[in-house]
Amino acid sequence: MPELDPRERLAQLQQIVQDLLAEARRQGASAAEAGVSSDQGLSVTVRLGEVETVEHTRDNGLGVTVYFGRRKGSASTSDLSPEAVRDTVRAACNIARYTSEDPCTGLADPELMAREVAALDLHHPWAITATEGVDIARACEDAARAGDARITNSEGATLDTHHGVFVYGNSHGFVGGYPTSRHSLSCAVIGEDDAGMQRDYWYTTARAAEDLDRPEDVGRRAAERTLARLGARRLNTRKAPVLFRAEMAAGLMRSLVGAVRGPALYRRASFLLDALGQPLFPAFVRIHEDPLKRRGLSSSPFDDEGVATRARDLVRDGVLQGYVLDSYAARRLGTVTTGNAGGVRNLTAELGPLDFGGLLREMGTGLVVTELMGQGVNLVTGDYSRGAAGFWVENGAVAYPVEEITIAGNLRDMFRGLVAIGRDADAPGSFRTGSWLIESMTIAGE
Repeated sequence: MPELDPRERLAQLQQIVQDLLAEARRQGASAAEAGVSSDQGLSVTVRLGEVETVEHTRDNGLGVTVYFGRRKGSASTSDLSPEAVRDTVRAACNIARYTSEDPCTGLADPELMAREVAALDLHHPWAITATEGVDIARACEDAARAGDARITNSEGATLDTHHGVFVYGNSHGFVGGYPTSRHSLSCAVIGEDDAGMQRDYWYTTARAAEDLDRPEDVGRRAAERTLARLGARRLNTRKAPVLFRAEMAAGLMRSLVGAVRGPALYRRASFLLDALGQPLFPAFVRIHEDPLKRRGLSSSPFDDEGVATRARDLVRDGVLQGYVLDSYAARRLGTVTTGNAGGVRNLTAELGPLDFGGLLREMGTGLVVTELMGQGVNLVTGDYSRGAAGFWVENGAVAYPVEEITIAGNLRDMFRGLVAIGRDADAPGSFRTGSWLIESMTIAGE
């Protein structure tokens, strides 16, 4: 796959942003900001040993926002030619002229701009051909299918690799950018026995190809997860401890973030209104954001408004330390941005001393959740109710798989009832945590 020269492309995109900002001033805007990206990638999928898809991509994107005082207009394009950029700026200006004034709109404060773009080791392009990608995906799927005759079908294995350049600038004089890359490999297979069929998957993702798990390991884990689900039963309705596997516990962290994001707070649509400085979790819980982590999957030296990012505790000693705000939300709430335009970056729950086996023994009898279904999380009230599948545990050991159940509770109670966070942080992603053991939830079944 031909490689973009990142330094040359970075300079080109920076010039596009500078020209765009000058054009916005020429068209009468009092302020403007823009983000522009250019990337390319390869995606291959193999299913049942045969090549299913091979896709080469090359994409550009530009978004511009202009301000006429406190009036705002936005427009976007995938065409980076000078004519298209001028037309996009004109479209944004035409929108802004007819919008209502909003006293909270505008660029982030100039003193908060990043003063330098830290090198975070985010760019590791993978010089791989489509043939080599097919070989890797096939090795992954072969490993999943080879180990057990009960693996009877496959949804395929997919290799994705992308790299490119991103630049943001605004009329405070800030223009910054950096190259990035991201690679992933995933596999999903279907198992079957006399009781029926089950499906599961596994994947790996990283900034650099050498940080990916081996294809054979990804395939074997997908198969192991599928086979473990065969013979699943239903449960009678009851209350019991619930252990969220690490990849499911990351979803609880996302619910926390959703409840302390600016829009939920200024719309008064969060169960964590006015929770700053209050204990939400037991005292052992620390949840930390590190946007400057080297090779982090969501690392960035500045947020989507050019504000310098920094490491901070979102929760420390169980107490909520801060919200997740961009500059608009901060103005609505009478405070300052937390550098989170575009979201949180590399959120990590501090790991505890227990491995997964230790968590099972700590729980004794209860439910392990390995899959969640539906959107039953109400961030206004904190009510939580989702379809689930996993394993029933007795005497600290897995007894049998379960399916077609619902788990329910309230996020406030679930956070307060957190008994332990494991050290089994083996799930890939930008939200890193071990498994979470919750003291008690309602399990609805037969």
